[in-house]
Amino acid sequence: MMSERLAKSRTRSVSQRHSVALDVLVVDDDEASRLTLSFALTDTGHKVTEATDGEEAIALISERIFDVAILDVRLPKVDGLTVFRRIRSKSPSTSVILMTAFAAVADAVASLREGAYDYVTKPFDAEEFSLRVIGHIAEHRALRQELEEARKLVASREAGSLIIGHSPAMVQLLERINTVAQSDAPVLIRGETGTGKDLVAHTIHARGPRKNAPFVTVNCSAFPESLIEGELLGHEVGVVPGAHRKREGRFNAAHGGTLLLEEIDALPLALQAKLLRVLESGAAPSLGSHTPEPVNVRLVSTTGRDLKDLVSQGKFRDDLYLHVSVLDLDVPPLRERRADMPLLLAHFLRRYYPGRVPPGIAPRAWSALMEYPFPGNVREFAHAIERAVVLAHGSEIDLEHLPADIAGASTPASPTDANFRPLAVAAKEFERQYLMRALELAKGGKGHAADLLGISRENLWEKLRLHGITPPDD
Repeated sequence: MMSERLAKSRTRSVSQRHSVALDVLVVDDDEASRLTLSFALTDTGHKVTEATDGEEAIALISERIFDVAILDVRLPKVDGLTVFRRIRSKSPSTSVILMTAFAAVADAVASLREGAYDYVTKPFDAEEFSLRVIGHIAEHRALRQELEEARKLVASREAGSLIIGHSPAMVQLLERINTVAQSDAPVLIRGETGTGKDLVAHTIHARGPRKNAPFVTVNCSAFPESLIEGELLGHEVGVVPGAHRKREGRFNAAHGGTLLLEEIDALPLALQAKLLRVLESGAAPSLGSHTPEPVNVRLVSTTGRDLKDLVSQGKFRDDLYLHVSVLDLDVPPLRERRADMPLLLAHFLRRYYPGRVPPGIAPRAWSALMEYPFPGNVREFAHAIERAVVLAHGSEIDLEHLPADIAGASTPASPTDANFRPLAVAAKEFERQYLMRALELAKGGKGHAADLLGISRENLWEKLRLHGITPPDD
């Protein structure tokens, strides 16, 4: 039977692209076992070299480096454990799997502490071993290569480039950005939450003739209706009782540069009319003057909603829509640009693990990331990687380091365990639900919730942070 670690490798392949041919050394004095395993490995596309004893194996590893070495523990001339230690000394990157009878399991288990990849007990299914276990190693190596290539590409990308991606959708978007950036016409950027609409706006500004002028942002949904007008057009603020002064609006602050209106769909109708008046007249209120003064602003707006639909509902002015959407851009959601995920992973590992060799990622964790729909798009992906880096402590990122929603989305290998998840994932999901239930019972009171859970308030805060839970105010 296979060991527990090999059983964990019974996961669905990440994808066909995560498959490489491996150079495998098979060492076994039992000809039938050796040939059966060699044929199975060759049939799955790997290159196999055979040896019949430990002395022959040592001669081979002195001449070349293998990706994988599969060794019988009991070998003539030089035993398998000695060969294993020689391989570890000469080629630490080689994955070594030991084959053993039940009587020598203790030796094989001890080798795991010295760095062996795993062990199998004879007899075992050679075809399944080749597909699942060696296939898992091949996926892992392919993933490491892809991630390393992505890291190099991210490190060497054009200075000042804020947008990461080489999928067809992103290449098309970048080409359109370069065209749009040269104009002064208003731009409307559409896209789901978390897709990076603000990065697109910054890139338009950075690649245009106004790049050295101000870039001013107003989030239209971040201010109540009573304050957003003053934020845009200026307002009086108190200095001392009975004395007032005018505060400059964002239009004036952006003079000569770019004004970004985030979530323009959140603007009240009354303010939409005033905004349109400013855009059409090219003048806005200024400090110390009752007369609007000319402003030279390139307007860029973003929205996550269908403005045409809002126009038909009477919630957005048709004339304002026509004015702000002279040029338009659509930012694709992450689910439509999954080819960019290795680049994004390399970028965020570089960001959240700076100055050090970033950790790798296990194929099953990568599979979970690739399968998850990411409703929060790149922003959600970034938060997931930041969390994983913290929990992995510099070691390889695995399934248990990912948020429960993502880890639970990975499709298991067989119908028998289709609804079963790893214990660590299930435990984390249960803890998250239990924390949320405690907050609900405590009506948001953190102190009361901590008492219900029997933990300190500080411990509760740490758990909430790790699970990405934002509690309501007490």
